[in-house]
This record gives sequence, structure tokens and C-alpha cells, in this order.
Amino acid sequence: MPLVRIDLSEEAAETLGQDIGELVYQAMVDVINVPRDDKFQIITWHGWHQLVHPEKYLGIEYSPGIVFIQITLNQGRSVEMKKAFYRRVADDLHSKLGVRLQDIVINLVEVPKENWSFGNGEMQYA
Repeated sequence: MPLVRIDLSEEAAETLGQDIGELVYQAMVDVINVPRDDKFQIITWHGWHQLVHPEKYLGIEYSPGIVFIQITLNQGRSVEMKKAFYRRVADDLHSKLGVRLQDIVINLVEVPKENWSFGNGEMQYA
């Protein structure tokens, strides 16, 4: 179960968060083998003072349109799968939604399967 958190500016278009969520979900299914219907997302809009970032980091210049995508997911994907996933998400957000490539920050947080409960106070994956 990936848990996707998408954080973006309140200045963004009203549908941008859901559109990003759909593209991220499709990339997870296609590239990193997430099962269909395994879609849990939290989308949050923030004021300019709540999205704190440098103007430039590692040679990348950011704009007020920065988008943070953090995904907590089970351990086990290869570096190559992760690279392909980052590329797919960035390319899709840029080509389909007009998000600047430089403004797409993705963070994967890998956890053991026993760190999930899908409800009922149970550890379904253990």
C-alpha cells in the first residue's frame, strides 16, 4: 500500500492536485508494480509561507509552483525501477499538466510490510 502525499501551492489550479495524483497512481501501477485499486492519497494545498524550499539546490532552480510528492511504500524496489518511476512521473506531470520539471520533488520512504494496517486494527501483511 503506497500512501501518497502531494503538497502544492494554493495558487495552483483547483484540479491540479487530483490530476497529479492520478498520474502518480498510474506510474506506480505501470512502473513499480503497485496493484490496481491500491490508491491512498492525501493532497494538500499550502500558502506560500508553508512550502519552504531554497531558490536553488544541486543546480536546480525552483519556482513558487514547486510540487512535493512523498510516497511511503513497501521495501524492495530496485534503483533502476525507482529511476524509471521518477522519470515517468516528471515527464507525465510536465507533458500533461505543464508542471516545470525543476519543480517536481519526489521522495520515497520505504518501510517493512509489517508497518501497515489497512483497518480493523490488524496487520494484514504479516
